[in-house]
Amino acid sequence: MKITVHTDTDEKETHIHVTCPEMTPEIERILSMLHMLNKQLAGYKAGEMYLIEAVDVLYIDTADKKTFLYTKSEVYETDLKLYELEEQLEDADFFRANKSCIINFRHIASLKSELNRRLLVTMTNGEKLIVSRQYAEYMKEKLGVR
Repeated sequence: MKITVHTDTDEKETHIHVTCPEMTPEIERILSMLHMLNKQLAGYKAGEMYLIEAVDVLYIDTADKKTFLYTKSEVYETDLKLYELEEQLEDADFFRANKSCIINFRHIASLKSELNRRLLVTMTNGEKLIVSRQYAEYMKEKLGVR
């Protein structure tokens, strides 16, 4: 891989150009990381609004018709619905794990096969989440495991 950086003080905005002979998993990972750099989500805690970097979100969960953003040490409520967050984060290494949860691939510590083709995912903060069989195949394919 060859990386070239060109600085131009006349430029008002940063442009990133990727030229490759073919799209590979490595290029896809690089692109998803770049997409995550510019994503922030609004979360609420104790009556205050916080802007949370998408890269810091471990997973997103819905309970009692409320949606929550989980970081390593905090939990924030968001006004967005799960499907809206899924659309916003589709190009940023997040995936639907089950009907009420979206997981950030970057914060998965380990995987374990469960009964009925489900997966038990351990996050980097030690929390355990279930990936339903409906989404388990997609996850295995994206990670390149069988």
